[in-house]
Amino acid sequence: MIELKLSQGAKPGHGGILPAKKNTPEIAEIRRVKPFTDVHSPPGHSSFNDAEGLMKFIQKLREISGGKPVGFKLCVGRKEEFIDICKAMIKTGIKPDFITVDGGEGGTGAAPVEFSNSLGTPLRDGLTFVSNTLVGYNLKSEIKIIASGKIITGFHIVRALALGADLCNCARAMMMAVGCIQALKCNTNACPVGVATQNKSLMKGLDVEDKAVRVANFHYSTLKSFNELLAASGMTSPGEIRRERICRRINEERVLKYSELYPEIEAGSLL
Repeated sequence: MIELKLSQGAKPGHGGILPAKKNTPEIAEIRRVKPFTDVHSPPGHSSFNDAEGLMKFIQKLREISGGKPVGFKLCVGRKEEFIDICKAMIKTGIKPDFITVDGGEGGTGAAPVEFSNSLGTPLRDGLTFVSNTLVGYNLKSEIKIIASGKIITGFHIVRALALGADLCNCARAMMMAVGCIQALKCNTNACPVGVATQNKSLMKGLDVEDKAVRVANFHYSTLKSFNELLAASGMTSPGEIRRERICRRINEERVLKYSELYPEIEAGSLL
């Protein structure tokens, strides 16, 4: 599958950056660039400049790749821009095979903290908007939605599916399972646990045989909890998940504090 990145929660407003320290001869050969030089991917695309151009480019990629699934990834910013994309789908008759909705809460150690903490629509809001909009334009049945943005637990998967996702990407939790300690040195080539580095001495810290088992165990346990949640809710398959099955539990402590401040408000009436 081919995924076009329009925007993402990890580094909103920034292009992809490969620091010179991490651009080894092996990587340079693969990417066809000069070794040990910074490689800055632009934050925008030069092959199209509007929604219709995006659709035509998707069709071009589909044709030259021999029919591989093609879609795009975005972290919702201006809602009218996504609405324009939906209108372009209808006008051109071209539709992506999938849309990955990333949450503004995503981030990497190389992302500016102000950006990863403050820019982009959170996953739940963005996912709900994208799903509702596709349904409103009668497009959802032809397009799969992928949810991405701190999907860690079985309940996170259930919630994302309830909000309109067809499947989920999991990055942060899997990175933790493989040994990431969030040292925030992804872009320095000095990752102390060997996860995000091309430094041979530091790479030794990543015991592949040991970490492979840990990742497999985490994945198994996550899906097990997902299935248990379905069973406890009386469902037999993910296809039965609906929004009305997900409700927000009242925080009793918060209600009590409000009740103490405002005795006239009946306890339990606030969410």
